[in-house]
Amino acid sequence: MREAFVHRLPVAGPDDVAPLDRLIASGAIRPERIVGIVGKTEGNGCVNDFTRAFAVSALRTCLSKHLAPAALDAVTMVMSGGTEGGLSPLLIVFEAGEAGSGDAPALAIGRAHTRALRPEEIGTLAQVEVVAAGVAAAMKDAGIGRADDVHFVQIKCPLLTADRVAEAQARGQATRTRDALKSMALSRAASALGVASALGEIAAGSIGEAAIGLDASLWSGRASASAGIELMNHEILVLGMSADWAGPLAIDHGVMQDQIDIEPVRAALDRLGFAAQGQLPATQRERLVALLAKAEAGQSGRLRGARHTMLDDSDISATRHARAFVAGALAGLVGHAELFVSGGAEHQGPDGGGPVAVIARKPG
Repeated sequence: MREAFVHRLPVAGPDDVAPLDRLIASGAIRPERIVGIVGKTEGNGCVNDFTRAFAVSALRTCLSKHLAPAALDAVTMVMSGGTEGGLSPLLIVFEAGEAGSGDAPALAIGRAHTRALRPEEIGTLAQVEVVAAGVAAAMKDAGIGRADDVHFVQIKCPLLTADRVAEAQARGQATRTRDALKSMALSRAASALGVASALGEIAAGSIGEAAIGLDASLWSGRASASAGIELMNHEILVLGMSADWAGPLAIDHGVMQDQIDIEPVRAALDRLGFAAQGQLPATQRERLVALLAKAEAGQSGRLRGARHTMLDDSDISATRHARAFVAGALAGLVGHAELFVSGGAEHQGPDGGGPVAVIARKPG
């Protein structure tokens, strides 16, 4: 049997690997067991957010002291830019090793890296298919046989730049958009629909290319995609429960219907053995290992009937507003702001909502 180990590390900046170094030195983290690292950096989360690549570079330099190049390349690294509001920059390190003690089933982790996309494939059915195959591979890596046992799929996906658009045009190919910012949304959208297809949330063959990024009725309740300039492939991390894994960690999830719909998250906490009617007290908070969520400004421009202005701000992207807003709602529920909240939830939950995963130590 295998066992999952998860560590939440606060960081002082995108290049701060000191907390990781310390835990490796103490033996609390074993580099050869690291499956993936998910993090929040304090950039703008948009096309020109190089804090993501900066963080990945720092992590690779740190781990290169302990891992051979092939093993280092296999580690899934998903850096998400944007820590607006009270969000605290952090790293979440996922390890997999031999089971020590604890009951089964338990948290299971799988990873996959897809082939690199061509620029003209971003936001198309080709990307949906590549991601669906990647999710299936990550499930196999985790030993998760049933789609129902998957609770969260975290993906890092590519975006377009002017150079990438020009390269495609030089080959006589047209990209879905020339706008780099719009390409982020299209890439997240196609990635999410790939998850939905792999998990059977949407019937195979029912996704039309014209629906990608537009048809809000198509969505996954377990997909989380973050686009970045630092890659052209996809790095995929699947989190679920499996009877082939043992240990003290478990995962559950809920789907927020809008940006302040915390009750599905409270229900997930309840299923994990938390008993709090209001904010989690400090005594229970210690069991909460990680919370990962998607955030989106509803396209209707209204929240429970009241007008919001997130979509009308020409100075600040709506994804930045949504991250701060949803993070505040979730922090108020769990009692701290060391959360992974990613903006831009196209096809990731219903319009204006988004999936939320909770990883916790089992009661007792």
